[in-house]
Amino acid sequence: MRPRRGAAPGRRGRAPAPTPGARQAQKQASRRALLDAALALLAEQNLSGLGVREVTRAAGLSPAGFYRHFADLAELGVVLVEESLANLHGMIRAVFAGSGEAEQLIDRSVEVIAAHVAEHPAYIRFLARERHGGVKPVRDAVAAELARFAEELAALLAVQPDTADWSARDRRMLAELYVDRMVSTALALVEADAAERAAIARTVRTQLRLINLGSRHWAAD
Repeated sequence: MRPRRGAAPGRRGRAPAPTPGARQAQKQASRRALLDAALALLAEQNLSGLGVREVTRAAGLSPAGFYRHFADLAELGVVLVEESLANLHGMIRAVFAGSGEAEQLIDRSVEVIAAHVAEHPAYIRFLARERHGGVKPVRDAVAAELARFAEELAALLAVQPDTADWSARDRRMLAELYVDRMVSTALALVEADAAERAAIARTVRTQLRLINLGSRHWAAD
């Protein structure tokens, strides 16, 4: 049988090449699969004990495919750190940018933290394991993200009536106290049962109120 007029011989039935948009979507899907697989595996172990083959097997990809997205597991871990805190940053910014008395801001902050932990427990467990873990780039990334978090909060404190006339240094110090309590609370909540979560929430509300009360009477040297 002769080929159809105008059709190239030997190309009958071949699937069309994927479009650039489809290739990009496939690349993003593969990257997401690697991140999700690593996060699931890290529920039971530290990043320092994880292997590339273990991650790619769980993601359904080849080991060679891993290196199209990440230089190594430390780089993947840094991305997980950024994802772990990104949503919490936004929610806390929204709380402190809003109006209300200090007591209301504290209550809303605790509610936001509890909601974040309930929605993203795997990320919080990852932070708990890696904040002081054995992979230095990831430790450094956690510290950098928390420092950025404190900077953002300090900027929001600059427009709060009680701290608007403070020095930038003092606002940063207060922001670091708040961030430390928030992160410690999230790490405690993730492994707690319902009764323990209620007790933790009560405790952190008291701690934040104490910090706020002290800040009202703060006088810099």
